[in-house]
Amino acid sequence: MRKTMLYIAFSTLMFSSMEIALKSAGGAFNPIQLNLIRFFIGGIILLPIALRALHKQSHRLTRSDWALFFLTGLVCVIISMTLYQLAITVDEASTVAVLFSCNPVFALIFSYFILHERLGRANLIAVIVSIIGLVVIVNPAHLTNPVGLVLAIGSALTFGLYSIVSRWGSVRHHFNGIVMTCFTFLAGSFELLVIMLLTHVPAVAGGMRQVSWLRQFAAMPILKNVSLQYFWILFFIGVCVTGGGFAFYFLAMERSDVSTASLVFFIKPGLAPILAALLIHERILTTTIIGIVIILMGSVITFMGNRVKARESALAEEDASDFQDDDAPVSVAQQAAAKLAARHTESSSTDLNE
Repeated sequence: MRKTMLYIAFSTLMFSSMEIALKSAGGAFNPIQLNLIRFFIGGIILLPIALRALHKQSHRLTRSDWALFFLTGLVCVIISMTLYQLAITVDEASTVAVLFSCNPVFALIFSYFILHERLGRANLIAVIVSIIGLVVIVNPAHLTNPVGLVLAIGSALTFGLYSIVSRWGSVRHHFNGIVMTCFTFLAGSFELLVIMLLTHVPAVAGGMRQVSWLRQFAAMPILKNVSLQYFWILFFIGVCVTGGGFAFYFLAMERSDVSTASLVFFIKPGLAPILAALLIHERILTTTIIGIVIILMGSVITFMGNRVKARESALAEEDASDFQDDDAPVSVAQQAAAKLAARHTESSSTDLNE
């Protein structure tokens, strides 16, 4: 248990410092370039663990598997993380961290509409509470940076979509979280590299320079400033934050359970703004503090709800096992009821951040 808590502590610290590290490195790198570098390095760091998991399954990646990875790479790396990186360049790191931490709320909503999963009472309350917290932080009556807020919320929304697509794909293709994450990062990095290379085509670059908001994306640098001068910041972002953060998160999940490991994402909304204030001297508004407290309340509700559901799932499985071991005849209706209860509680307790 001590090792598990160390894994969770390291992962929480890495994820909570992510926005600060990216903000600090932003002046030296193009936002999209930094996106490419960190996810490529993160994918490489996770690759040995992912390959070992595939070897244990005796699974060789097929064309269908790669199609899934390119889909999740598109949604995660290309769309969600590009919006996320742009949000950090134009808004406070603490605000982006808190808004992005609400992605499980959107994942719950997508799971309802896409996977037709029933929202439990605790999850429904958590969604409502988190949305209230979002509204308090956004403060529609006094919008000071609408672009940053739209980018951050768009990033959280699309990352919630990625969570659902990833979960659907992992079940369909029998992959664990670390395999899905590793190859999503690598496939998304390849897609992003192709897009960046296209911006160097003279006709494409010329057209982009004619549009004011696209001008910064024309002929995007790929290796600019990738040197010993910036070695430590790139090492921290790629190896420690992106690769190490996810690796230790999944190690914690393997040693405990999904609900315990998900503490990482529940602590982040409170810890990230504190780190931003201490390390890069960001000022936290009163409305932001109130919103953070509300969102943390929503996170606690989600966590407690998941723990209850996990316990119910375990009890349902034990009951089903007892039915099978019992010599007494069991009616078809009783068997169906036990299976339905087990299936419902399992689906409700699944971690949407995996």
